[in-house]
Amino acid sequence: MYFSRKLNLAFEYFISKKTLKSVVQGKKVSKPIVSISIISIALAMIVNLITVAVVTGFQQEVRQKVSGFGAHLFIMSAGENTVFESEPIHIDQSFVPTIQSDPNVLSIYPVGYKPVLFQSEKNEIRYKLSNGKDTTEIQQDVLGAIIKGVDENYNWQFFQENLEEGSIEDFVNDSLNHPIIVSRKLANDLNYKLHDTVTAFFVKNQPVRKRYVVAGIYSTGLEEFDKKIVLGKLEQVQELNDWGIKAKISVDDTLYNGELVIRGKVTGGNGNFRYDWGKGYERFAGFLICPQKDTMIQLIASDYMIDIENDEEAIPDTAYLQIRVEQNQPSLCNFKLDDFGELDREYLNADGTKYAISTENKKIIFEEIEGEGSAKNYVGGFEIILKDWGNLDESLKKLRHQIDFIPNQYDEVLMTKSIKDNQREIFVWLDFLDINVVIILVLMIMIGIINMGSALLVLILIRSNFIGMMKAMGATNWSIRKIFLIQAAFLISRGMFWGNLIGLTICFLQSYFGFFKLNADVYYLSQVPIELTFSHWFLLNIGTLIICVLALILPSIVITRITPVKAIKFD
Repeated sequence: MYFSRKLNLAFEYFISKKTLKSVVQGKKVSKPIVSISIISIALAMIVNLITVAVVTGFQQEVRQKVSGFGAHLFIMSAGENTVFESEPIHIDQSFVPTIQSDPNVLSIYPVGYKPVLFQSEKNEIRYKLSNGKDTTEIQQDVLGAIIKGVDENYNWQFFQENLEEGSIEDFVNDSLNHPIIVSRKLANDLNYKLHDTVTAFFVKNQPVRKRYVVAGIYSTGLEEFDKKIVLGKLEQVQELNDWGIKAKISVDDTLYNGELVIRGKVTGGNGNFRYDWGKGYERFAGFLICPQKDTMIQLIASDYMIDIENDEEAIPDTAYLQIRVEQNQPSLCNFKLDDFGELDREYLNADGTKYAISTENKKIIFEEIEGEGSAKNYVGGFEIILKDWGNLDESLKKLRHQIDFIPNQYDEVLMTKSIKDNQREIFVWLDFLDINVVIILVLMIMIGIINMGSALLVLILIRSNFIGMMKAMGATNWSIRKIFLIQAAFLISRGMFWGNLIGLTICFLQSYFGFFKLNADVYYLSQVPIELTFSHWFLLNIGTLIICVLALILPSIVITRITPVKAIKFD
């Protein structure tokens, strides 16, 4: 039975091949119809190849660029809506080594974000008034952005690939003072150039002005993010966000009962502070003193939760006040006051942390030594880059099971978000593109099927004599139908060959030369991307061939209605 079927198939294939030339170069009626069918299959292949390549490339490019700015996964404080305004968490987390050992994870690193206003340098613009006189105008532009603070563990691959000027090494190695990496969009808008010193303003309890040096300029083509993200040092962002606390000891400007007031000043934290002046924590921020000898005052300060008496997880900060007394003999603290009734200080350094105050008999030199601060112990969250985008949902589910809403060693409640959560609108839009691809593929294949079905019916009708003779010689209906289906497959393959040749050529030229451009403000990319994998190409070709051939089985039923007597008489 198997040998008989194999022999029949070889016979049908032989007949199909021998009569194919007459099919293509046949009568005036059939030839144009066959040509149109081949062209329709070729056009369907061209459109489908370009559609799959463009949509796949578009999705991949946008995913890579959006993920490059914000990583695949983000661990942050629970209850926050955006990673740009998340509450700080401790940098030393027990889950970091576990995540680093995960085979799906490429890297994990801490980050922090801080909104900023960048100011351009003053530009002098000259123009003529209506009366013909020349005049000048000073112009300064201000643009808002977000500084993303990163440390030495940051994965630089994405920005290294998109860096146009400067060097990542200059940023990492601190060869420049307060380095930042800005986008080409921001640099052009504010007229920044490489190694320029630029001015930035931050909103805290009081506005803060900082100076930065442009260490690099990048351009990704994703302008919505290019104009927003600036890379800076993590320690700078930690300090600017007032994470943790920072302590100092100062001397009040006025006296109290003739004595100096030593006061502890703490910034950051939650606003509730306690002070340890050497006898344990208390709520008093200062004390009175009349120095008679050299001494060193130490302050250990910490914030605390009002409803928790023993908050051992708060990270304290330590500050010092060094006092050196120069005097002839012990005396009262009858210090000199200025016209405003405040202590008359003689400043001994530029930043005002070292100064002297005097009486008639002695001189006291104070030197304030600020604490290092505990900001370095806090971050906005942790970014995680995966080795494969396809593992995103699996890794997200795994991390949520391990971390989400489970209090950690610091009694912090954390949660995990994916890039799809943080940039939901973009990824919903990308998912809609899959629907468009399906619609286009179905429509183009349907057009090809209709045209090939029409061509097959015409071929059957004009070759009725052949069908009648085959039946008269004992050929079955199914055997004759297979002959025509094999010929249709040959024609479909010819159309697919030309479609592949033209479609792949267009994809190749666009991939290497980028002839077709896009509006980056609308499409996030500056040119049409192309990405066509072998699996996509293979499935598209095999799927088209199989679907078209199977769809032609129905019109081939016409062969069963042709009788040998009428067919042989048919001319």
